[in-house]
Amino acid sequence: MSLILGKEYCKMDNNGRFKFPIALKRQLPASDDGRFVIRQSIYAECLELWTYTSFQDEVEFLHKNLNPYNIEDRKLLRKLTDGNIVELDTNDRLLIPTEQRSCIKNAKDIVLTATGNFIEIWDYEKYTNMNSDDTDFASLVNDRLGVSIKNESI
Repeated sequence: MSLILGKEYCKMDNNGRFKFPIALKRQLPASDDGRFVIRQSIYAECLELWTYTSFQDEVEFLHKNLNPYNIEDRKLLRKLTDGNIVELDTNDRLLIPTEQRSCIKNAKDIVLTATGNFIEIWDYEKYTNMNSDDTDFASLVNDRLGVSIKNESI
């Protein structure tokens, strides 16, 4: 699995298509064939776009760690594998399936932000609002990762 990094702003047309940014496309492994899996995030009002290969790794991890004979694990497995396969067209556009477009409110302006393993697709307005909160990220890093970040001016 390769890491994908970066943030890109895109326009989505009336059919739910957007041009996949070249800066992100260049980071995809040469072995990838332009197929992705798109699913709704369970953590935020956004979509997750996985390369097909990375999503296969994710599903393999889930199958190793969840018991398909346990009803709660089965629900979780069902939810986390509920995605659609999408492909880049000849113009490097991706089509977001209709049922998943409602998650981003059929936005015209979207933000793609790569988190390493997958790319989050956000409605621009939701993304901007989310990032305008007063979260103290230095404290959060310290609490969650046990690393202290000093805020020193240069």
